[in-house]
Amino acid sequence: MTAMKHIAASLGAAALIAGSAIAAGTTAADIAALEAVDQAWVKAFNANNAEAAAVLYDEKAVLLPPGDPAVAGRAAIKAYLAKGMAEASKAGISFSLAPKPAGGVSGNMGWQSGSYTVTDKAGKVIEAGKYLSVSTKKGGKWLYVRDTWNTDAAPPPAAPAPAAPKK
Repeated sequence: MTAMKHIAASLGAAALIAGSAIAAGTTAADIAALEAVDQAWVKAFNANNAEAAAVLYDEKAVLLPPGDPAVAGRAAIKAYLAKGMAEASKAGISFSLAPKPAGGVSGNMGWQSGSYTVTDKAGKVIEAGKYLSVSTKKGGKWLYVRDTWNTDAAPPPAAPAPAAPKK
């Protein structure tokens, strides 16, 4: 299969899943449960608790962070998040999700997408972006199987190097 046909088939399958998820398969209880998982992740991140965040991921989940390679498996995700959470905690950075994300469910698969903000100690927004998570329901519990996010804007340009003194 050519790359373009593969991409078209994937997009078609994603549209079919999304379309059916928004239809009759979506229940308010499942959407609320998916949102609760997202809020548990935010709480864990802001508390610098990688263990609490890691248990929200399936054992075979894949984290797709911007600017970094994919991170596969719960243990690797925990290590990745632990490093990022420690750096954020030290810098006084906190993470929040906008209310009312989009989401849907089809059988034992669910998805959530929405926007996020990252703020510094003073409450100034230092990053804003969007996220998408795909989850599976196992034993009555929703677990992330794919999780990704990206910023809405490029970071500000680096400050120019100081000019060399004139002779």
